Amino acid sequence: MSNQGIHNTLATLSSLLLTILFVYTAVSKLIDLDTFQWRLERMPYISPYASLIAWAVPFLELTIAGLLWFPRYRILALYASFILLGCFTLYIVFVLKFSDSIPCSCGGVISALGWKEHILLNSSFMVLALLGILWSKKQYNKQIHQDTAQ
Repeated sequence: MSNQGIHNTLATLSSLLLTILFVYTAVSKLIDLDTFQWRLERMPYISPYASLIAWAVPFLELTIAGLLWFPRYRILALYASFILLGCFTLYIVFVLKFSDSIPCSCGGVISALGWKEHILLNSSFMVLALLGILWSKKQYNKQIHQDTAQ
């Protein structure tokens, strides 16, 4: 298998794992939207925006998950994945440091994680998104080089 094939496989694998994460979390939130919004209303600093966030976050997660499968938009979606996960992680760290009340607004199995595990999970997927960006760029650069050599 050539390096381009390896980079393509690794970029696809990172896209698959991020898609699973985003689709799972978005569907979990949408299935129980009222509970998700209720939890957001109890979150420090973002409660005034709970109804907007309750719809925007799952929509954004599903949009990113879809864009990961279009080669033209993959790198953009990987950057968006990194940024979204970074925002979640920074919010968790901020709330842990500066707030007394820390309810979890996650859905499904992820809601069973503790805060340190949330940060570890998000950080792991952020690394995966960065690796996906690198692999996608290597694949893109090799493809451009091959096209210009012909």
